[in-house]
This record gives sequence, C-alpha cells and structure tokens, in this order.
Amino acid sequence: MKKTTLLILGSLTSVITNLDATPLTLDTQKIAVSGLSSGGYMANQFHIAHSKWVDKVGIMAAGPYYCANNSIKEALEKCVNKSTENTDKDLHRQANIYAKNGDIDPLENIANSKVWLLRGNKDTTIAPAVSKALFTQYKNWLNEDQLKFVTDQPFGHHFPTLANGTKCHVSEAPFIGNCNYDGAGEMLNYLYDSLAPRVTKTTGKLQKFDQHNLGGDSAQSLAKNGFAYIPNTCLQGEMCKVHIHFHGCQQNEETIGTQYVTQNGINNWADNNHLIVIYPQTKNSMFMPLNPQGCWDWWGYTDKKYATKKGQQVKAIKNMVNSFAAKIKLGE
Repeated sequence: MKKTTLLILGSLTSVITNLDATPLTLDTQKIAVSGLSSGGYMANQFHIAHSKWVDKVGIMAAGPYYCANNSIKEALEKCVNKSTENTDKDLHRQANIYAKNGDIDPLENIANSKVWLLRGNKDTTIAPAVSKALFTQYKNWLNEDQLKFVTDQPFGHHFPTLANGTKCHVSEAPFIGNCNYDGAGEMLNYLYDSLAPRVTKTTGKLQKFDQHNLGGDSAQSLAKNGFAYIPNTCLQGEMCKVHIHFHGCQQNEETIGTQYVTQNGINNWADNNHLIVIYPQTKNSMFMPLNPQGCWDWWGYTDKKYATKKGQQVKAIKNMVNSFAAKIKLGE
C-alpha cells in the first residue's frame, strides 16, 4: 500500500490554519471524487483524466464527459436544461482521441471504478436526457454492478440532505435540499465498503488552505483558499483516505460562505471513516476567464484542454492532493 506522510508544523500556519503539530498519514494509492452540477461535470472530468488514480465517483445533476465540446454555446444548447440528439451521440469520440494521445489515462482503467449517479426528478436545471447520457456513457465502460443511477427521488437541483437547506422540490441557493434523504450517505455507502455510521455532530476540523500555493500556477482560475475537513482520527496520525468534493455554481465560499462544505452531510460520514474531504473552491470573475457564477470549467473557459490531465483546474487539483500527501512543508 502506498502511504505518504505530511507533517503539519507551526511554521505552516499561513497555509493551513489552527492545526497542531500532528502528522497526517494519507493513503493516496487510490482516491475518490464527487460533485454537484458543474462540480459533477468536474468530478467526471477528473475521473476520466486520471482513471488510474480515481476509482470511486459520485455525480449529482450533471452530464457526460466533454458534452460541451469546448463551447459555452453547445453547453447551453445540449448539456443543461436542454438536450438534443447530439447530447448522447459520439460520446466516446473525443475521449478516445484524448486517450490515444495520452491526454487522459487509458479508458480501460474506468472498468476498475465504482460510480454513483443521481438526478432529482424535480430538477429543472439539468434535463433528464442529459443525465441519462452520462449514465449511458459510463454503462459502456463499467459492469452493471459497478454503476448505480438514482432517478426516482423528488429533488430539485441541489444536494439532498436529511434536514439542511431549502424545500426539497425547489432549486434555489444555497442548493442544499431538506429532503429527509441522506444523499451523502447513499453515495458514500455505495462507493465504500463497510462504512461506520454517520455522526450527528462532527468533531473534526474544517481547515482553510492556500490553493494557489498548493495548486501552483495552474490554480490561478481558482479562489485563494480552499477547505479540507479532517477527522480527529486523521489529526491523531491514523491512516486516512482522500475524497475530493466539487461544489456547484454559486456554491463557493465567495457566494455562500461555508454553508455547502459544512451542511451537505459528507463530513458526518467522514468523521468515523478515516476520510479527509478536500473541498476546492472556485472564484467569481467578471473578467477573462469569465466565470460570474463561480462554476467549474466544463466548457473551456480556462483552456481548450480543460477536460484532460493538461487542463489548468485538473492539474491544480492534482497538485493540491499531492501537496497534502507529500513529505514537504506546505508553503515552500
């Protein structure tokens, strides 16, 4: 098993705040990703780009890989609340080209993954055919027992929770739904084996970290700071796995503070299950690259290689995880 240790020292407080001098031991041989809406598109892109590394994927309210075809016009016409006959046509064409060129990992690796998908049937933001196209795409890469698609729940366009957020059938900020449904638990229990029960109240630490420092030059389209939820067991040096979760549009810290990273329910499951949850954060921008709603790049606002290993945001997230995992001083 590959394991790496990160030493958190007092001199590193400019990057990770309020941490004691405690070693974090992370198992990064395999990692998990998940996301909602634009974050769902990002989770899918990161998975396809790094399928040797990522073997657990949870996606809510999103569409297939490279749906936008590097075009905001196509994104709006066939990948959100509208779909066309081209939404699920030639789904593998660009992925095959990227794999042949080495821009993404070989597609055969996807067969080693488990994937959980959800679209609420009251969701008016993502059309049913768009999410179905994502399911169809994965179905061609995975065995049936490695893929689950939830479509029978009366959710709007949001992350469904047991008791947090707005009315379950509506789609409004902060896009967390009070649905008497543990979306985090349903997702995580499908992806991971034999999880311990969720905790009602979390006891770990939500830590802010410098994304530009950890992510390098590729992180310039992201916010200055991201978050990591670290359970006490991980702070005490026990080995922990890494789960990356991508928020949706209008859910970054700049827009709604820490509501999303504290109320979606993932941390309640992480607490007793040795999971460090990394919550990267986008930034809103009215200038180039234009991103007024703080979405993840799934249509090419940063660069044309956005859906590959060479994409700026994909590279930045990989750098962040490696920085957490490496035996280095954060901030150097």
